[in-house]
Amino acid sequence: MTISFEGQVAIVTGAGNGLGKSHALELGRRGAKVVVNDFGGARDGTGGAMGPAELVAQEIIDAGGEAIANGANVANYADCEKMVADAVAKWGRVDVLVNNAGILRDKSFGKLEMSDWNMVVDVHLNGSANCSRAVWNQMKEQNYGRILMTTSTSGIYGNFGQANYGAAKLGLVGLMNTLCIEGAKNNIQINCLSPTAATRMTEDILTEDMLAKLDPKYVTPAAVFLVSKEAPNHCVMFAGAGTYATMQISESAGLNLPKDQRDADGVAANFEAISDMSNPDIFYSGTEHVVKAVQKAE
Repeated sequence: MTISFEGQVAIVTGAGNGLGKSHALELGRRGAKVVVNDFGGARDGTGGAMGPAELVAQEIIDAGGEAIANGANVANYADCEKMVADAVAKWGRVDVLVNNAGILRDKSFGKLEMSDWNMVVDVHLNGSANCSRAVWNQMKEQNYGRILMTTSTSGIYGNFGQANYGAAKLGLVGLMNTLCIEGAKNNIQINCLSPTAATRMTEDILTEDMLAKLDPKYVTPAAVFLVSKEAPNHCVMFAGAGTYATMQISESAGLNLPKDQRDADGVAANFEAISDMSNPDIFYSGTEHVVKAVQKAE
């Protein structure tokens, strides 16, 4: 099987460098018309320039593909709307959205300024929501869409000094969970990618040996698969250094405590059994968990 994007239009945010650039180039190589979006700012989100996006777009064009550069700030919804409108005006549709744009403002929580919290959440979480909302109704009308959120192990597992980043990144899993439900009837599928790669986001926290093994090109195959016609839905995939894995959210079977034990002491006394993961439940909507709770009560 050869995955192709012939006749499709893709938007990749944060595509001027690193992972986004790698994703955009590969989508272009596989036939997609690509909107190469990049605000062109520094790693902390300051500044801005069109140069990075223009260089990547030109690289796609030089290789025989079609691309346009875009400098929208994903944290600004009006910018996102215009980016989508420009793509539709030029090519008639948008089939793929890769939410990749990101910044870092790392500090331990006690030293973190709330302005740094807000900025990181605005770019990663709100930015992904802005772009997704800007393409959503157009994808509904054409009855097709693929959206990729970029999550992180910093959100899934935690990482010192990244409370802002981690909260935003795990928030994207929550966004995926609901959009998968809402998009299903219109063939809009949403997945999450948790990448580990040598980029300017990681260059000063990984050793040289680790960076050598973590070329972004080893992450891009997962990204491309997750936005293809052949993609799954509601998947969180890890990718880095040639290793690919998926995540499953599950919960313990749990206990329905007798009424005379439904207090903090009862929970403490039964905590080991409550936490027993030997026979976990896997759900795909919050409603399914509610049904479980009611059934146990009965």
